[in-house]
Amino acid sequence: MARIFITGGTGCIGASTVQQLLLHEDVEQLLVVTRSNNPRILHLWLGEALDGRIELTAANIGDAKAIQQLLSDFQPTHVIHLGALQSPACDADPRLGMLVNVEGTLNLFQAAAELATPLKRFVFASSAAVYGKRSMYPDATVPEDATLAPPNLYGVWKVAGEHLAALFHQQTGVPVVSLRLNTTFGPGRDQGRTSAPTVALKSIALGAHEGRVIPYRMPYRGRENYHYVQDVGAHFAGVALLPFSGIANLNIKGQTIEVAEFLQIASTVAHEMGIGAYCDLGLVEDAASNLFVCDLEDAAVETTFPGLPRTEIKTGIEKSLSIFRQQAAAGALTLPS
Repeated sequence: MARIFITGGTGCIGASTVQQLLLHEDVEQLLVVTRSNNPRILHLWLGEALDGRIELTAANIGDAKAIQQLLSDFQPTHVIHLGALQSPACDADPRLGMLVNVEGTLNLFQAAAELATPLKRFVFASSAAVYGKRSMYPDATVPEDATLAPPNLYGVWKVAGEHLAALFHQQTGVPVVSLRLNTTFGPGRDQGRTSAPTVALKSIALGAHEGRVIPYRMPYRGRENYHYVQDVGAHFAGVALLPFSGIANLNIKGQTIEVAEFLQIASTVAHEMGIGAYCDLGLVEDAASNLFVCDLEDAAVETTFPGLPRTEIKTGIEKSLSIFRQQAAAGALTLPS
């Protein structure tokens, strides 16, 4: 039976991961560790009554003693490390970003190495921000062994996390997987630089509910690699529990299209759902190019963990708009200020 320690489990990806983990009958207990301890997004996926296998606790992963105590008391069989400060917050407060994203990750690896019973798996949430700009890579797709040249502090710290993962595996023999993801969109995606596609969809749903057009302009242009949020959760759950030995850095499955095409698909879906009159999407004038790489090669994750999902972008948009309309009707849908 699996006892899973998961950081960041009440965030967008964390909540979806928890939902997907609970689909596995051999999951005995989940200790969900977060800064806020706010289960709002968990309720989005799991309903008002949370599964009895979930235990929530508030902790700062930058506090080494607290993390060590939690792991020692819980004695997990698996660790999924999703807790992180995202790009805008890292830019605003680099020292806090380093404390959370580097020292916090180090604290978790050190505490995991001291467990009485060795872990069966450690899964680290990395990012496509470890790569450089798309122009660096001449091939049609960007594989995992491509040169790493992170464009911002967040990416630098994710590279550091991957190296800490490699040292942990070398020292303990525990199987480790680092998953590199790019633009996650869908319900629960409220924060981060690449939350913009989700905000675009929310503007349609909220406008339809309120009977008014809420224009939204994307702050960047170019090609972008998209993952529907439930696919991301399924990837983290799958690589934690499916058979594996060794260490791997893997791109998760996604699809790359132009930002403008994503907005056009959203408009098409909105019209098919009868709310197209409330769709006013576009790009800001003189929109900057998307900062992060696209066209991620994902053959390796399919080979290593066969059968993980890749939802078509149109389907993901349909699912998202349906949920956002329900949230709007319940008075639970908001847009960033």
